[in-house]
Amino acid sequence: MIAAFRQSLRRPLTTATSLRCNSTLVIAEPTSNDTLAPATLSAITAASSLPGPISLLTFSPVSSVPSSVSNVLQVNTDGNSKLAETVSNAVVAANEQGGYSHVVCAATKFGSNYLGRVGAMLGVSPVSDVVEVLSENTFIRPLYAGNALAKITSSDSLKLISVRPTAFDKATSDTDPTSTPLDTQPNNLTSWLNESVSKSERPDLSSASVVISGGRGMKNGENFALLEKLADKLGGAVGASRAAVDAGFVPNDLQVGQTGKVVAPDLYIAVGISGAIQHLSGMKDSKTIVAINKDGEAPIFQVADLGLVADLFEAVPELTEKV
Repeated sequence: MIAAFRQSLRRPLTTATSLRCNSTLVIAEPTSNDTLAPATLSAITAASSLPGPISLLTFSPVSSVPSSVSNVLQVNTDGNSKLAETVSNAVVAANEQGGYSHVVCAATKFGSNYLGRVGAMLGVSPVSDVVEVLSENTFIRPLYAGNALAKITSSDSLKLISVRPTAFDKATSDTDPTSTPLDTQPNNLTSWLNESVSKSERPDLSSASVVISGGRGMKNGENFALLEKLADKLGGAVGASRAAVDAGFVPNDLQVGQTGKVVAPDLYIAVGISGAIQHLSGMKDSKTIVAINKDGEAPIFQVADLGLVADLFEAVPELTEKV
């Protein structure tokens, strides 16, 4: 009996870990058309740094995908694709079918809504807000509002990570997808009622190539019309600091910063913004930063590529006129 027991210890264990092959599942963000969201394209780029083929989990038909995507799993959610319970059930079902080594999503409000729930259902610890992939189990993520970078090594058999979209280039959708339907458990816990979305002809703040943001120095919400005129001329979006949002100048969906949206446009113009660390963490990855502030000692000038010490109520109209 002892000899048989010793022999059993020598046999390889057949577990989910040993059967799991190197492959990645990317979870697509919901969109209002058949194209992939910019955040999803960034997540696919991040997934390309991991070994094995890439599958894409979508909740609506898509017309094209990057060439790095080998398969598209399409889930029919009956309009409930934005609910954490629905997405979580779909991710678990996809993983049971595919046995992935990595599950990747974008570190957006949508991704953050279900990431923890998926981790609990799969029994793994998520690694959130990744800005660099070093290897299949080692990642870099920011801490303390971006003032420190942590190297995280995951020992889980399944790595569940969210990636910061602004840290990765957007993959190009140039291939017709090969879609496979995916059956999931129905979501009987919650139901989608409606959503109220503010519509604008300007580009989306998170993906705009030009962003003009205003701070407390704008003094009131009416003065944001100055920034809107400049944004319209540059084809950009309008943002705001937390101070401006808290003061009621603009709605909170325009907030840029640690507790708002993280942006990395080609051009970021900060108007009347002092440069609190909370705001800098949401825009310091911008390609070119321009600051306009009458306080020459404002911290925003420490990260700005170009700075103008001037009264914004004189400088912005003049700049708009000359653009």
